[in-house]
Amino acid sequence: MRKRIQGRQLSRDSEHRRAMMRNIAAGLFEHGQIETTMPKAKAVQPFIEKIITIAKKGGLNARRRIEARVNDRKIHSWVADPNVPDSAKENAWFDLPPASEIEFNRFGELRKAPRLVQHIMTAVADRYRDRDGGYTRIVRTGRHRLGDGGDIVVLQLVGEEEGAQIGGGTSSRRRQADRRTAFAASLRKNDPAAIEEEVVEAGVAVEESPATDAPETKAAAEGGETAPEATEDEKKSDAD
Repeated sequence: MRKRIQGRQLSRDSEHRRAMMRNIAAGLFEHGQIETTMPKAKAVQPFIEKIITIAKKGGLNARRRIEARVNDRKIHSWVADPNVPDSAKENAWFDLPPASEIEFNRFGELRKAPRLVQHIMTAVADRYRDRDGGYTRIVRTGRHRLGDGGDIVVLQLVGEEEGAQIGGGTSSRRRQADRRTAFAASLRKNDPAAIEEEVVEAGVAVEESPATDAPETKAAAEGGETAPEATEDEKKSDAD
């Protein structure tokens, strides 16, 4: 029995588990969201929340405490990568550094780029300066990992709620409400009384059109001229 054992073991030893949490946190801070399994997301979520809280305090002590929790490394190398599409760069949650600040050596290895700890102290801390906790959220995707069938989720930083949702789809309550709205609209469309009531409410007078239109009226509506009346000789020839 797991008595007085805090946290999730995730079938790893302490060193492996600590390294995994550091890598997940670094990827989240750099890209704004990361795809992982539900147990890992729940395990690393408090770890990330504490890092953001420390970064909001600022100062040298906060920087050293963050360096003790995550591995400081060069980031944003994908900004200068030509294989990364421009849409991914435009949808970044932070202001991307110019490509001139990122350099590669002749072997394609990253030589110069912004540092992760500096990014956390500036971009991440300023983003949640007026927010007290709750910096991350978990979004279910409805997909499962091959092999063990683990739930695949998206762990992301909050603040982009107006953007596209990553969830599996529309809820059952929303689908039911949409069906009711569509059914009510179809009834109003097929009901003449409802149409007349809507027109009167809009302030437009309803005019009753005659059942049959005169030939002259039809011709005038079509933009043509009325045919002249037949003479008496033409009428007699038609009668014969």
